[in-house]
Amino acid sequence: MKKAIVLGCGLIGSAMVRDLATDEGFRVTVADVDQENLSAVSDLQKVYRIERDLGNADLVQELVSDFDVVLGALPSRLGLATLRAVIESGKPYADISFMSEDFLQLDGLAREKGVTAVVDCGVAPGLANMIIGYCATAMDELERVEFYVGGLPKQRRWPYQYKAPFAPYDVIEEYTRPARLVENGQVVVKPALSEPELMDFPRVGTLEAFNTDGLRSLIKTIKAKNMKEKTLRYPGHRDMMCALRETGFFAKEEIEVRGQRVAPVDLTAKLLFPLWAREPGEEEFTIMHVIVEGRANGKYHRYTYDLYDEYDPKTDMTSMARTTGYPCVIVARMLADGSLRMPGVQPPEALGMQPGMLSAVSTALAARGVILHYKVEGLSD
Repeated sequence: MKKAIVLGCGLIGSAMVRDLATDEGFRVTVADVDQENLSAVSDLQKVYRIERDLGNADLVQELVSDFDVVLGALPSRLGLATLRAVIESGKPYADISFMSEDFLQLDGLAREKGVTAVVDCGVAPGLANMIIGYCATAMDELERVEFYVGGLPKQRRWPYQYKAPFAPYDVIEEYTRPARLVENGQVVVKPALSEPELMDFPRVGTLEAFNTDGLRSLIKTIKAKNMKEKTLRYPGHRDMMCALRETGFFAKEEIEVRGQRVAPVDLTAKLLFPLWAREPGEEEFTIMHVIVEGRANGKYHRYTYDLYDEYDPKTDMTSMARTTGYPCVIVARMLADGSLRMPGVQPPEALGMQPGMLSAVSTALAARGVILHYKVEGLSD
């Protein structure tokens, strides 16, 4: 029996735990600093729960040393230190934390330790990267790579028309960190929330797409003439976020208010996130749209992939938890059984370049009710 540990028992981590707990071949442990988070899986009698401060990298390294595979579902601020700790322990790792640092800086250490660490292994980044990696191997030259992703409540509620599925500061970071794109073969930097455009989607209607810094490792690993990632929200949400950002509500530098020092972003998060918290049983959905165009055997092709997933009332599991957590769990199983071994820090597009990998992941997702649709078209130049 394989021993697996999930670091973090929030929305996504608890979904990972529940999926692993269905497998008789695993003994599952979950660790979190918050007892309330751990209580979310208290009904799973075979799951061991550990209350531990995972912000201490030394404790993390010691904690994971007795396990066969490690899964990461921690806030982005803990991502790089946790990645280093798991690599130092010599254990294979599948992680979804959206760390702002360049995780490839630890590639050499992972290779030295013989560790396979798959990072950004969620939906986007994650599944979208696998798709792009696969398409890169199917074509001789990439002309255009675009992907759009969003997680939204089905019912739009004034004023924000949004509910946050991730750690609070990770959402604000997405709205403030400059976005890197590729235009005409060159990396360019634009403000987050820039270049809004309206897009229509079946079953959803009109959404607004805007630039965010979601290309990440793709900038280094994929050669495409033009490449961009955009976040999807209901129209109007972006304007509010721009107003808050430009007024200074997302600033991290402390200011003085009535003799007290406070970072505006801390106050903003305190006020916003109760309003952004999902209500019990509230329906939501995740949508992803990926377009890859290029040439293969002298002909121009377009690959289009679409994913739409909704909250599951039977399991009370959100679509964002399903679509983000399941790819990570699927990859973790491959690490545990030895079918995936690629020493180094591996972004998900590297997995997509492996023969049969995208098919295996999409088949496993379909078995869990997460369906990926695709089509391939031959186009004229």
